Amino acid sequence: MNRTGLFVALSLALIIGVVFGIYPELDLKLAALFYDPKTHSFPLKLDGYASFARDAAMWVAWGLALPSIIALVVKLIRPDRPLLVRGRTMAFLLLTLSLSAIVLSNLTFKSHWGRPRPVVVTEFAGDLPFVPWWDPRGRCGRNCSFFSGEGATAFWTLAPAALTPPAVRPFAYAAATLFGLATSVLRMAFGGHFFTDIAAAGLVTFLVIWLAHGYIYRWPSTRLSDEAIDAALTRFAWPGYRLMRRLLRRRREPRASPAA
Repeated sequence: MNRTGLFVALSLALIIGVVFGIYPELDLKLAALFYDPKTHSFPLKLDGYASFARDAAMWVAWGLALPSIIALVVKLIRPDRPLLVRGRTMAFLLLTLSLSAIVLSNLTFKSHWGRPRPVVVTEFAGDLPFVPWWDPRGRCGRNCSFFSGEGATAFWTLAPAALTPPAVRPFAYAAATLFGLATSVLRMAFGGHFFTDIAAAGLVTFLVIWLAHGYIYRWPSTRLSDEAIDAALTRFAWPGYRLMRRLLRRRREPRASPAA
């Protein structure tokens, strides 16, 4: 998570954004590689193994986040106990996953950027007109194409890769990048997204991870500690914990029997 990675990501974003902005038909040409004009469909969408691979990719990503999710839930229920994982690890993984795959992708862009998916545009036997990546005025009403939520989830594996030991970190980055690319290309093959949708997913996710890593780990003015995060969660959950204990204590107390 150094400045070289940020420079590469921003350069790619600029190049892809400009090229596909000037020549938006490139998105259609790349999507057409997976389209069968004879059957008017994206054949891989009906392949059982491909569908399993798509689901398995999401299981892998969420599986990497599961220990942190469990640790957070347990901490909120029992704030008197220490976190089951390191505080910064939990905060970094859950914050980046929530922002990239849920908030920015599904709740922000996909809900308000009306770009139709390849499978529904007229060029591929659909009924909606194609629009380039930069145009939010498409006729898709909800769950639209830009940008890919599953792609963002797959590329989010760069976050746990960033926490691996330095000796294996380059290999972890490479594996996470290949995993994100493979999952995203599969979404293209299903007719679910254009190339610019998955490119935006990867680049936005990387930017979120880079900023969060700097805020939590690198920058002296904002750097957090495991103990500080644990203490903050304890303060947050303690009032509810005390209330719950009070209610449970009242339920266990014997009720006074009525006077004869």
